[in-house]
Formats: sequence, C-alpha cells, structure tokens
Amino acid sequence: MNAKQKKIVAIMPIKLNNERCPGKNTRLLGGKPLLRHELDSLVETGLCDEINVFCSNEAIVPFLSTGVKFLERPKDLDLPTSNFTQIFSSFISQKDADIYVYAHATAPFVKVETMKECIEAVLSEEFDSAFCAIRLQDFLWKNGEPLNFDATNLPRTQDLEPIYQETSGIYVFTKDVFEKYKRRIGVRPFIKEVSFEEAVDIDTPEDFKLAEVLLKIK
Repeated sequence: MNAKQKKIVAIMPIKLNNERCPGKNTRLLGGKPLLRHELDSLVETGLCDEINVFCSNEAIVPFLSTGVKFLERPKDLDLPTSNFTQIFSSFISQKDADIYVYAHATAPFVKVETMKECIEAVLSEEFDSAFCAIRLQDFLWKNGEPLNFDATNLPRTQDLEPIYQETSGIYVFTKDVFEKYKRRIGVRPFIKEVSFEEAVDIDTPEDFKLAEVLLKIK
C-alpha cells in the first residue's frame, strides 16, 4: 500500500472525573479548554483522516475542536485501574486504520511540527512507531548505585550516553504494532526529542499553574 493511501486515525482518550486535578481536561488554559490545545494542533497537521475523542460522557462534545468526532466508550474504562491496552483495545474494535495517533489532552504544548515529524516517520515505513521524549544526560542512580557512569572515574556530563524519558506528547504506531505486541511502541521506534515546554504534562493543580505561567511568557 502506498504511504499516501494509508488511513491515519487519531484517538484522544478523555475522562471527566479526574482524581488528581478535577475537571482539568475542560478547564480553560489561555482562553480555551485544555483538551483543545492538542486537538487543534492535530487538526492543523492535516495528516489525520479522523480525530476522535474517546469518552464515556457526551458532555465533552461542546468542548471539542471543529472536525473532531465524539466516540462513546464504556464507562468501566473510566476506572483508575484502566490502562492503555484496555482503552485502545476497545477503540481499535470500533475504528480500523493503518496508523494510529494516540494523543493526550494533558500535553498542550506539543508543536504541530513535532506531530507531523512523528506521523511522517511512521508513514515512511522506516519506523514502526514514534514517540516524544526528553533527553537525560546527567548522573543517574538506581538502587543506590550509579546507573550510567563510573563513580570512580567521573566523565564530563556531555560525554555521558544519553537516556531518553518518554513524555505524554503523542504516540504514533501501526496497527500491526498493537496487534503483535499489545503496546504503542514497536521494535523500530522513532524518538522525537522535545523541549522542556513540549514535555509539560498536566496531572496536578501545580502542573496547571506551570502551564499558565509558560503561556504568559511565550
């Protein structure tokens, strides 16, 4: 199948009853609901055949960007114990595609260019998946032991081998990746390094305050 013929479907899972930061997904950030920031950017890429908000409550509909569809999901997926595999298994049973884009409402600063780069990397077929990450190049410890350096022969930090930490950002992966591995990152991933701002993930009221400050200084 030609890359241009591949169907690309985006999902943004949403629940309205957040435990750590109640109402965050629809709370205004810079004059528009939090979830609209990443939805608007997804629309702007022009690369998705469909963009869906996967939510158990139709009350989310007035907050959606133009062109974004509401897809109802089972209420049991709103439980705190629900995970990616359960949510996406339910979604993929209703929406077929060649490539999926898994987006998070809590990452409002992911750039359109970043999204395009991740989607195009998977479209190229050189990579089977793509995700955003921040680069860690510092002295890291685990279980009381150095993780990435020799404590008796300290290198310069710039000479340390970098470690990449996933951000919520977006995940792009083929249908085959999920069917084979039941995950969103395959065996040939493209890692898109992002800035501190793009990596911001809103989980708590303090995170929301940080996002508000970042918007003011942009």
